[in-house]
Amino acid sequence: MNATPPLAETLRAALAGLLDGLPPKQAALAVDRLIANYRGTTPTDAPVLRDRSDVAAYAAYRMPATFEAVRSALAAFRAAAPDWVPATHTDVGGGTGAATWAVAGAWDGPRTTVLDWAEPALALGRELAGLSGVPALRAAEWRRARIDAGLDLAPADLVTVSYVLKELTPAARTALVDAAAAAGQAVVIVEPGTPDGYARVIEARDRLTAAGLTVAAPCPHSGNCPIEPGTDWCHFAARVSRSSLHRRVKGGSLPYEDEKFGYVVATRFPVAPAPARVTRKPQIRKGQVLLDLCTREEGLRRETVTKRHGGLYRAARDTAWGDDWPPPGEED
Repeated sequence: MNATPPLAETLRAALAGLLDGLPPKQAALAVDRLIANYRGTTPTDAPVLRDRSDVAAYAAYRMPATFEAVRSALAAFRAAAPDWVPATHTDVGGGTGAATWAVAGAWDGPRTTVLDWAEPALALGRELAGLSGVPALRAAEWRRARIDAGLDLAPADLVTVSYVLKELTPAARTALVDAAAAAGQAVVIVEPGTPDGYARVIEARDRLTAAGLTVAAPCPHSGNCPIEPGTDWCHFAARVSRSSLHRRVKGGSLPYEDEKFGYVVATRFPVAPAPARVTRKPQIRKGQVLLDLCTREEGLRRETVTKRHGGLYRAARDTAWGDDWPPPGEED
């Protein structure tokens, strides 16, 4: 599920080229300020990204991780609706375009409009898209818009809202989710994989289903989440390769990191959700694999797959956190 596609390498190369002239110390200071905003409360009338140095630091700090999180959510979506292809896409609060890159990697040729209130972010996003060599990215429209309760969204096949809801007031959050539900044939919402991020995802999920949409992923159903509030939270992980520039800006040494995220995908057309979703990292033991699952009929449960299950056991050993279960074509 988390294998790095070639487009991720193209993105890292484009980032390295644009950020080459930014002193690492300046980038690191900007990252520190962005982290403070990211973990705090940001009013809707104060965009986090103020100038090009902010945007460049943000792109190095967050764009590869956001791309991988959205890419993982889209992979689950495509598994539930393999024949559906969007012709139009609106990326709300898209900033420098990480979700737009993920959409371009998932489908060929959707016409994308990126909406954001920070003109420096749109400008850098446009530059990165121009360096991508991907026609759909290069043709994307980058439009300044206030992301608040007054946002008017035009109809689109696909609406993405990634790492945006935390920046909004509660009233603006609900208005945005309602607007996305009204405008999109499919809506993808991604938030940080934290308890409060999960709470925002569940709130959005409830509003999407109340508006008549069907959950396609990650849930195997559109009913109530089986997690008892306050006891746990649903989230997943995407492996992110870190370039040398990324490591310098973030002050790390490992060549990778795991981005924790939560998400919901909901549609106005028929989908085939997974029968169950792996909700924790599988535990591989001698002769058995323990899978924590969210299921369609039984809610949360643990399944033990042993060698006597044959092909299903081999599939379980290759199964990752966030994957469908059982894999297509496998049965007990």
